Amino acid sequence: MELRHLRYFIAVAEELHFGRAATRLQMAQPPLSLQIRQLEQDLDVQLFHRTKRRVELTHAGHIFLEEARATIRQAEQARLAAQRASRGEVGQLHLGFVRSATYHVLPELMRAFRRYRPTVEVTLHEHTTMQQVHALHQQRIDVGIVRPPIAGTDLFRETLLQETLVLALPDTHRCVDQASVSLQTIATEPFIMFPRHLGPGLYDQIVQLCHRAGFSPNIVQEAVQMQTIVSLVAAELGIALVPASITHFTRTGVVYCPLQEPSPTLELALAWRLDERSPVVQALLRVAKELQF
Repeated sequence: MELRHLRYFIAVAEELHFGRAATRLQMAQPPLSLQIRQLEQDLDVQLFHRTKRRVELTHAGHIFLEEARATIRQAEQARLAAQRASRGEVGQLHLGFVRSATYHVLPELMRAFRRYRPTVEVTLHEHTTMQQVHALHQQRIDVGIVRPPIAGTDLFRETLLQETLVLALPDTHRCVDQASVSLQTIATEPFIMFPRHLGPGLYDQIVQLCHRAGFSPNIVQEAVQMQTIVSLVAAELGIALVPASITHFTRTGVVYCPLQEPSPTLELALAWRLDERSPVVQALLRVAKELQF
């Protein structure tokens, strides 16, 4: 028994006339009558009382009609669900992100994706870049918002945002009223930094920038989260060089100042596996390409 047999039966049951049912199904009457007889044989049940003048459903036919309609509805729902899944309209997305993405990129991306795919269930995972790389390899996340460079060649990467470094100073610092600050003027200041083992790319760029200015940073404190680094600056424990997107995070006691020296370009990027085929992931990538950060 196939779905087409159920559709044939429903048409005859609703029309109670083989000729009208055949017209409705856009087929000839003799093949339709044959299909209904074969269905009754397969079920070993008589579904219709037939006379020369009328066609009536048997009691078994009435019961079978209810079940046939329910089966057709379920089949249609399954078809629509499969089509929606193939378009990335339903499903789950596990998205990793670095904390610095939460100040601008992540909220904008999630807002746009929610509008585009409102029924997709998104689970967010805050990790460092290295942790996200491991999570991608272990398939614990589908996509990551990372700070390149990232190790390995088995991941795709697409840039979301390019930005510069700015100086985070306590609001009591002597340089806060300057339009821009030279690194040489703060060469002897205590620095608060992100640990290198968790973010070697950003750490090395900051150290190299200081070296080009003629000094090595005096690192007195390390903190994993950018928000914590800014809070420590507010507590006057030191100064920090941070990505410009952090300026979206306002913190009492902290002033952000541009640098006079040319800053290295920092990048926030999406990373995903080379063999990733999920329609939900492809939907996220389409949204990200359309955004202008």
